[in-house]
Amino acid sequence: MCSSVAAKLWFLTDRRIREDYPQKEILRALKAKCCEEELDFRAVVMDEVVLTIEQGNLGLRINGELITAYPQVVVVRVPTPWVQSDSDITVLRHLEKMGCRLMNRPQAILNCVNKFWTFQELAGHGVPLPDTFSYGKAVFLARDKHHLADLSHLIRHEAPYLFQKYVKESHGRDVRVIVVGGRVVGTMLRCSTDGRMQSNCSLGGVGMMCSLSEQGKQLAIQVSNILGMDVCGIDLLMKDDGSFCVCEANANVGFIAFDKACNLDVAGIIADYAASLLPSGRLTRRMSLLSVVSTASETSEPELGPPASAAVDSMSASSSSVDSDPESTERELLTKLPGGLFNMNQLLANEIELLVE
Repeated sequence: MCSSVAAKLWFLTDRRIREDYPQKEILRALKAKCCEEELDFRAVVMDEVVLTIEQGNLGLRINGELITAYPQVVVVRVPTPWVQSDSDITVLRHLEKMGCRLMNRPQAILNCVNKFWTFQELAGHGVPLPDTFSYGKAVFLARDKHHLADLSHLIRHEAPYLFQKYVKESHGRDVRVIVVGGRVVGTMLRCSTDGRMQSNCSLGGVGMMCSLSEQGKQLAIQVSNILGMDVCGIDLLMKDDGSFCVCEANANVGFIAFDKACNLDVAGIIADYAASLLPSGRLTRRMSLLSVVSTASETSEPELGPPASAAVDSMSASSSSVDSDPESTERELLTKLPGGLFNMNQLLANEIELLVE
């Protein structure tokens, strides 16, 4: 069977994770976006894909169907704990070699699979990092050399480990920053509830929306750019002087707690950005507003880190929106907000009202 209809946008995921919240939400958002924009769309599971090289040319089959019209953009969600498997990366490399624009690209994903690989990429770029030795997956806290000796039975030669300088002032706390298309979508403070070092919400931590200094936002964007990420979660550790250092980067970032804490639709923002990567695509109003919102503080939360010195008006004037709508509407929206500052949720709510009208 041959496919003669070009599916411009694909969603590629793994059967093991396709029923998880992020994948279900991204699929929903992509279907809605493609219906709205009248774009051909297809959802594909990794183990349905058969790669071919016939007569010297790269090819593709899905469940026995010969694909003759390839996607222009592929949104990728693969389980990063297992993505080092040769088969997953081979599929992504194959699609990229065929001219598909992947978000995220295979090399960017690999940059985030191993924490030491991440730091290897970031080193030399002026990115603040904790002192790090060796490499590995498992993480535990050794308060001193005696504690380390007590834990030595956990260390096996066949298991790689990462040893990192303890950032005491950020114990049990970090800031999760989600970046999409080089823009900060939002920021969430995560706190441990049982005194442990890790603050992950999946481990019992709690998340709450927070504001972040301009220095913190620019650091997250810088890390995203260095690693080549389209969609990522950057975790920042807080220092006593209000500055930050990078804890890790997540290529397959989850956002169930993030959506709830920040009252956002991260999947919708991802879908908007994916559509903008198509040859005829453009950034939607929602994505354009993020370039403004990402450089401002929400009025309801205390700011983390040193305050930004840039004025609100100069931020608005310097935003790199490619939206063709008049800027006067955007300025009118901003002046209606208390104190002339931006509240992301209110801004998006006002924008939705305008679109409905």
